Amino acid sequence: MLRITGGQRRETGPDGEWVTRRIPGASATKVYRCPGCAQEIPLGMAHVVAWRPYGDGGDRRHWHSSCWDRRTHRAPRY
Repeated sequence: MLRITGGQRRETGPDGEWVTRRIPGASATKVYRCPGCAQEIPLGMAHVVAWRPYGDGGDRRHWHSSCWDRRTHRAPRY
C-alpha cells in the first residue's frame, strides 16, 4: 500500500511500514552509505531516505533508489 502526503510517501510492504522521501540529485549535498549494498551514495545522486513512521527517526537511512526498490529481495548490509 502507498500513501503520499506532501513530499513524503507512506509504504507498507513485507518488511513493515516506512515513510520515504525521494531526494533529487540537486538536493543531494552529502555522501551517505546505502544499507542495501554498503556502497556510497555520492554527492549529486538522486536517492531515497526511509524511516519507520513511529519512533524518533533514529532509523532514518539513505538508500540508492534501486537498492530501496529491491530491499525485500535481499538482507540489508550495515
